[in-house]
Amino acid sequence: MRLPVLALSAAALAATLTGCVVAPAQPVYTAPPGVAYVAPTYVSPGVGFVWNYHPRYGYGWYHPRYGWHRGWR
Repeated sequence: MRLPVLALSAAALAATLTGCVVAPAQPVYTAPPGVAYVAPTYVSPGVGFVWNYHPRYGYGWYHPRYGWHRGWR
C-alpha cells in the first residue's frame, strides 16, 4: 500500500521539476594585470550581460550580441 503512494509522489515531483531551468555558473572575473578591479555600481541590465573591462573606457556591462550597456558617455 505504501509503494504506490511513494511512486505517485515521486512521479509528481519529477513532472513538476521537468520545467526547471538551471543557469550555468558564471565564471569569476579577474581584472587584467595592473588594473584595479571596480565592482558594478548597478545590477546587470539583462540575461547574458557580464561585467567586463574595456582597455580604453574601463569597466561596464557587456553582451556579446548587444555590446556595451549604456554605451560610452
